[in-house]
Amino acid sequence: MSRLGKLAVAIPDGVTVTVDGQTVTAKGPKGELSVALVDAVTVAQTDEGLAIKPVDDSRQARSAWGMSRTLVYNVVAGVSAGFERRLAITGVGYRALMEGNELKLALGYSHDIFFKPPEGVEIETPAATEIIVRGADKQQVGQVAANIREFRPPEPYKGKGVRFVDEYVHRKEGKKK
Repeated sequence: MSRLGKLAVAIPDGVTVTVDGQTVTAKGPKGELSVALVDAVTVAQTDEGLAIKPVDDSRQARSAWGMSRTLVYNVVAGVSAGFERRLAITGVGYRALMEGNELKLALGYSHDIFFKPPEGVEIETPAATEIIVRGADKQQVGQVAANIREFRPPEPYKGKGVRFVDEYVHRKEGKKK
């Protein structure tokens, strides 16, 4: 039995959810998102919120149960509160700056890197060494943050590069004389 799957997805105030077969669509202050669920689970709107149940007791239905509930929860939470990922830049001369709607990164290369965020994702730079990626779609926010990190991943000797704020970089000892 899925412990997460048993929980109903609560619908906050200001969010309207429609269920059309296997498609769940949520509309709220941050936008509109929808998710298509597999045929192994069913979705029903109850007093507590949205209840996701497996169709039968098969292995495939039980394995899709918890993940389907999480996908529906992420859609509802995204349109109500949104998601954010924070990145930190470490290194001498490494910095980030928003120029119009493009992110300008100086990461130790001979050229600056310009990154244009996709539709539905906004990027903010409160400090020269801090980047905040915000949006309604959790997968898209995480992917944009990972794409920014890819430009200069943190290296293990000095720790220079772009990292997630909560990321631990295993440091190595340098060369001995």
